[in-house]
Amino acid sequence: MALAWAGGALAQGLTALARVDAGASAVRDVPGGAELVLGLSQPVPYRVFTLDAPRRLVLDFSEVAWDGLVAGRFDRAEAVLGVAVGAFRPGWSRMVLELGRPLAVRGAEMQTGAGAVVRVTLQAVTPEAFAAGSGVPESALFALPEPVAELPQARTRPTGDRPVVVALDPGHGGIDPGAERGGAVEADLMLRFARELREVLIRAGFEVVLTREADIFVPLEMRLSLARAGGADLFISLHADSLSEGRASGATVYTLAETASDIASEKLAERHDRADLLAGIDLTDQDDVVAGVLMDMARLETAPRADRLADALVAGLQSNVGRMHKRPRLEASFSVLKAADIPSVLLELGFLSSDHDLENLLSPDWRARAALGVRDAIRVWAAEDAAEAALLRQ
Repeated sequence: MALAWAGGALAQGLTALARVDAGASAVRDVPGGAELVLGLSQPVPYRVFTLDAPRRLVLDFSEVAWDGLVAGRFDRAEAVLGVAVGAFRPGWSRMVLELGRPLAVRGAEMQTGAGAVVRVTLQAVTPEAFAAGSGVPESALFALPEPVAELPQARTRPTGDRPVVVALDPGHGGIDPGAERGGAVEADLMLRFARELREVLIRAGFEVVLTREADIFVPLEMRLSLARAGGADLFISLHADSLSEGRASGATVYTLAETASDIASEKLAERHDRADLLAGIDLTDQDDVVAGVLMDMARLETAPRADRLADALVAGLQSNVGRMHKRPRLEASFSVLKAADIPSVLLELGFLSSDHDLENLLSPDWRARAALGVRDAIRVWAAEDAAEAALLRQ
């Protein structure tokens, strides 16, 4: 692991946006390792570290616009399997290189002049040495949410005596744009729909929490934490993926299951989880067997409620937008649905790989009707859920 702050304390005060010089940026294989060269329009604070499982090189900047950068300039090297760039937190940008073999950071420097050049040299090491030297450094505190003065009190199920709180989760964002086609970006489309849906729900008397309000990256676990902090009674993750397999089209509602309904659903869940890894999130210490058992017990109550929410969404969307996916109710092991205490569903509004779905997602009229369908569904679900909760309390 290496930490490099460009130019010491003086450079840490540099906060203006730098732009990448794609023509002066590349990764190349060199004897005994590899070298990354990144051209920038001006110096900015930066840091470098590595993560294991999978092996990644992570560079954070405050901050860089990645316009014009072509990933192919990086993943042509044998040392690099793939690259992701984008916003990571407000004021911070991230580049993640997926490494093809264990390469430790031997040196990192920023050379300044008319612009700036970041040069990172990587040296081949054993897998054991790479793992031992990898991890998020203490300086990663900027990536963590601000501590709260008080944790929100646990909320009981609503029985109609207070507004229902809906958590809307626009998928992807920042360094993880999601599916892209013809200039349409999943992260942008879902944020726009979430904002439109929020207005519809607020007018209907609901309270709404958004897991992100801008084009920034939010890890899957943090999305659930934000929903809890907002006192959410239900959680809807919004997506519009792209499938190379088959010709899937139409809206689909997913609930959590260990075994996916089909191969396409399984691959979608894997792709969503992989997004956190490729964005440079350290997941090596997130296995807790005891917590897992407790969550399974809690899901005995929330799983049926999530199923009813999914069924209501299918009915509401069918009434307002008509045609949906040929199998509008599916299951898969999406990590973002694993909150044991909140009924959670994932709504694929459509697939960018479908011409028809893309046209719908770009249509203000279709989105408005879809938002009304979601509103109607939540109304039905909330009334039924409150009636059941009242019976259970008697």
